Amino acid sequence: MKPAPPVTRIFNEVTLLEVEVVKAVIAPVRTPFVRRLLQRAAEVPEVGARLPEAEASVAVRITGDDEMRVFNRTFADVPDATDVLSFEGVSPHVGDIAISWPAVERQAAAYGHDANTEFALLAVHGFLHLLGWDHATAPQRREMNRLTVAALARSRIAVAPKRL
Repeated sequence: MKPAPPVTRIFNEVTLLEVEVVKAVIAPVRTPFVRRLLQRAAEVPEVGARLPEAEASVAVRITGDDEMRVFNRTFADVPDATDVLSFEGVSPHVGDIAISWPAVERQAAAYGHDANTEFALLAVHGFLHLLGWDHATAPQRREMNRLTVAALARSRIAVAPKRL
């Protein structure tokens, strides 16, 4: 019996990722930046392999701490605001990512890189969660960090040394 040939998915030839960006607060991050960031992240082979075939979509909502607090209370039974939340979708819609712009600014200042870099990190982090990755254990955290760095590198983004 012959082994089955390996299956190779090449992101650019198989899956089109549509990225919708909604700004619920004023934030200087540009919509084309967000779209390109996640489309390039999807080019990481392990990431692209988890996308629905042919086409997929994701929505990114840039919001404030108050709305993030409401999302957390409503969907996660957590009383506080967080920096990023992911809401799983139904194929071909991968899901929704909510990012707190005030948290982006605070964390960028704390880690010593610009707000676009922090935003990119959180967007990729949320995207990886939508595709099934988690960071509950040390091995999971290392893998998620490795994929985050690989995804950000596709957009020529490097986070501050102690951020991950």
